[in-house]
Order: sequence, then C-alpha cells, then structure tokens
Amino acid sequence: MTATTVIVEAGFHRRHNCPVLATLPAAAAEGVVALRDESGRLTAGQVEPAAEPGQVQLAWLLDDLPAGETRRYTVVAAGESNAPAGVTLTDRDGTHLDIAVGGDRFTSYHYDEVPARPYFHPVVGPGGALVTRGFPMEPDVLGETHDHPHHRGLYFAHGEVNETNNWSEGPGHATMRHQGFERLTSGPVLGSFTQALDWLDTEGAVVLTEQRTVTVYHTSDGERLLDAALAFRASAGAVLFGDTKEGGLISVRVATSMDAKEAGRIENAAGGIQEAETWGKRAQWCDYSGPVADQTLGVCLMDHPDNPRHPTHWHVRNYGLMTANPFGLRDYTRDPAQRGDLLLQDSARLTFRYRVLIHRGNAQDADLHARYQDLAHPPAVTVETG
Repeated sequence: MTATTVIVEAGFHRRHNCPVLATLPAAAAEGVVALRDESGRLTAGQVEPAAEPGQVQLAWLLDDLPAGETRRYTVVAAGESNAPAGVTLTDRDGTHLDIAVGGDRFTSYHYDEVPARPYFHPVVGPGGALVTRGFPMEPDVLGETHDHPHHRGLYFAHGEVNETNNWSEGPGHATMRHQGFERLTSGPVLGSFTQALDWLDTEGAVVLTEQRTVTVYHTSDGERLLDAALAFRASAGAVLFGDTKEGGLISVRVATSMDAKEAGRIENAAGGIQEAETWGKRAQWCDYSGPVADQTLGVCLMDHPDNPRHPTHWHVRNYGLMTANPFGLRDYTRDPAQRGDLLLQDSARLTFRYRVLIHRGNAQDADLHARYQDLAHPPAVTVETG
C-alpha cells in the first residue's frame, strides 16, 4: 500500500462529528480501515467508490477539531486497526431497511407496501428516545395527536407535481413507487443506500423519476446525522413543481411532546423563534426541539447551499410539522402575484440535498450555527502520497 498522509484544516469553525472525504489513488487505500493521528490514536476510515477511474474516496468523521487547528493522519492498513461497529443496513422482507448505528437502532426506511410514499419510522435520537410521532403507524400511543395522517415520521414529498398531489393521503392522492436499490452499503463510518423510484400521478402513470441517496454516519455522543440527495429527472415530459405550501422536499413530524404549541421550540438560522417568526421565512436551517421523556432533544434540517433557491422557505408549524419548501411563495408572501413554480424541462435533471442532525438540547446547546458550516464550508483536506 502506498504511504499516504492526509492533512485536515478546521478553518474558522470547530468541527464535531464532521464527515470528511479525501480522494486517494486506489493503490493508496488497499485494505484501509483507519487513520492514525500524530498522537497515535486511530480513527475508523471507510473506502468508497470515486467518480474517476483509479481513485477511491476515504471517508471518516472528525470527532472534535477546534477552529484554526490542523490534524495530520497516516493512512493505515487493516492489520493495524480493529474497526468498530458502525452503520448497518438490513433489508427486511423486501419492504423496509432497518438502520442501526453502533449496534443501536436508529430508524427503519419503509420503501414498499406503503400507503403512498416511503418514510422513516421510528426515528430514534440520543438516549433511545423517539423524536418523531408514532401516529398513524402506531395509532394508540398515549398522548399523541392524530391530525394529518400523511405526516409519517421523516419523509420526502410535495403537494403539486404536474397538478397531482404527492403530499396527502386523501382521496385522489398521487404515489411513489420503489423500483429497486442500486446500492446498499454498511460500514464502520457510514451506511448508505441509493434507490430508484418513480413519482406517479393518480392513475399510476410516471410523472418523474428520482434517484434517492441517503447516508447515515456513525457519530459519537448519541447524535444522529443523515444526508439525503434527491436527484430528479423529467423522464416522462416536462415537470412543474407547483406553488403550494402543502409540501416539503424533506419533511419531519416531531414527537407530540416536542410540539411548539406546548413546550417545544422552533428556531431558524436567522434567529426567528416559533411559528410566527419562522413559518414561510427563508433560512439556511431550521430546528425543532422540545422535551422527550426526561430530556430535551432537537431535529435540525439543513438546506445545502447548492440547492436551487437556497436558502429555502420553511413550512414549519407549532403543531409539530417542519418542512423545507422552496416552492410555496404565494402562501408564504401572502401575495398572489408571487409565484414559486419551478419547471423542469423534458429530460432535464435537478438535485436537492439536505442534512438532518438529531441532537441534544435546543439550537444553542447544539451550536447549530457552527454545525451548519460542516455542510456549507467543510474543512480543507490535503493528500500527500509517495
């Protein structure tokens, strides 16, 4: 194996549970499972395919690197490390993926035999507490609200796609159809799946196709970190994402105990608090936190800076819904002349990316302003080989 050194610069921001990728020659990563820092401590690494032939990507997590500091790693081979239990994806009955982090259940991704579209349920946060509502999948959870049965855990949807409703589960709703997994990966640093699926109209005809990639990281401290990329293609003619607040390309319905109308708290990157200051507003991220059992937990959704119409608008409500919706300008501005429609021409492609951070405490406790920089301004990486 070629001798390889990887140098990481934190830059202006503290890095904690920060995913890092380094592109290496394939010969430099044969059997790689770890990186050794200058103190001799080993950090788990994972080799993933790269776009260019003859290269691979080495993935790992910066557990804690203060702002302004640099860390040097030596890439080491399998015999020098015992990789810890990481992220495992297990397909169950051809209907859902069970996802575990460090041996603990994180969530299940229900992709087939679903009423309308795929969803994650349950979603487990630090300490084993559920941060998403059980209803309607679990209809008899004590103390839960029973409104909006289409709000299923964590999911992806929109209410007006070529005038079909792929948001609700009411009469005449549209659906999504699982076509297969192009890739399923488990490993010490991350687990990932890439799914092919169709968005259908009310008659079952294809409106558009999507390649959905979801990556879950083996974070420390009980935090959970998930990245999602939704790559759309107008495979059956032009597609119009319509102007409606009823939607969110990424959406979550938090546990009822976290609802802001009770003891919960909504906060966005601009400092807006609760629904009155965050609904319909644009922001780089939005966070929903509140009591779960005997602790305070939060769910933060982050809008990638490369997304169309970044920073996105947020459809976030005191009753527990939070969605990133870049289309609903008419409702959000309360101006009928404002239109948020987005037309994807025939055969064109469009990708949206999001990050989900499930954390302890509220937005300040989790230092979300700094954590967003891991997505917007990741640490600089230099590779030295030979």
